[in-house]
Amino acid sequence: MFTIDAHLDLAMNAMEWNRDLRQPISAIRAREQGMTDKPDRGKATVSFEELRKGNIGFVVATQIARYVAPENSLPGWHSPEQAWAHTQAQLAWYQEMERQGEMFWVKDLPSLKSHLANWDDEKSLVKKPVGFMLSLEGADSLVTLKHLERAYEYGLRTVGPAHYGPGRYANGTDSTGEMGAAGLALLDEMERLGIILDVTHLCDDAFWQAIKHFNGNLWASHQNCRSLVPHNRQFSDEQLKVLIEREAVVGLALDAWMIVPGWVRGQSTPSSMGCNLEKALAHLDHVCQLAGNALHVGIGSDLDGAFGTEQCPSDLETIADLQKIPYLLHQRGFMEKDIANVMHGNWLRFLEKAWSKQ
Repeated sequence: MFTIDAHLDLAMNAMEWNRDLRQPISAIRAREQGMTDKPDRGKATVSFEELRKGNIGFVVATQIARYVAPENSLPGWHSPEQAWAHTQAQLAWYQEMERQGEMFWVKDLPSLKSHLANWDDEKSLVKKPVGFMLSLEGADSLVTLKHLERAYEYGLRTVGPAHYGPGRYANGTDSTGEMGAAGLALLDEMERLGIILDVTHLCDDAFWQAIKHFNGNLWASHQNCRSLVPHNRQFSDEQLKVLIEREAVVGLALDAWMIVPGWVRGQSTPSSMGCNLEKALAHLDHVCQLAGNALHVGIGSDLDGAFGTEQCPSDLETIADLQKIPYLLHQRGFMEKDIANVMHGNWLRFLEKAWSKQ
């Protein structure tokens, strides 16, 4: 079934992990054998070939670069200007992949419809370009609001103001506090430009403030449920309910520590924790139960988002295994129409509504 994944750090993998995503996944893994700088070396799950195998024809692909103040122990860049420059290197990679026919940039409703028609065309080449919409995960790299406008001009269409820790515009996971004037001005400019607000990673204080302040389109690209895994990274039922009221879509993330409670990084394994796709779908199903329907859920896997097979569902070897989800949803009693909505329909409906106003 045609599938949309609303959160993949493709350029990060290319530019920071030094992975050539044009290669088979076996070659990417083999190249990293013996490397110990990152825990997921040799355990990648994403390549262009695997996306095509899994009929994952459209993704939301990120730029990401964090600014860290001197007292911040998180990894990142020491100035917003450096962070901006890094996002521009990631941008150059996306542009080159588009030139080589690996990807197709979706920026509006006409380009989305064109891409979908091409993907469905059985007479087209086997190697179809993977459609992508550009996202910015964490807004630290926006030196000024003029930089946001520049980014919109080259194709940025959704922004998550925060990532982990305190940010220049908003506080994210494992931090607290509302947005200041800069964050509210960012929301205003996003609304003016028609940029989708991604509320993923916003701390609770910033989340509720953004909900009240921002009147544009919003979603949660890769977000699971706090009632199933207690942690501030997940959203509470109250947060999920307000997203449902705002006609948002919530993407299921496949990072194991967000799927099962009690995960210990570096010690737990997917098999020892019973972490599989069925456990992941419990989060998706929970959102459906809150909504009373299956119209507010999708997939935002975050696969290879600084983790690999050591920290994802045990029955997922590569991203192509997202095609196991329709069967599992059917086993849960989902109707065919609901399954199609989960795999692609809800994201498409959201974008068609958001972009038809522009």
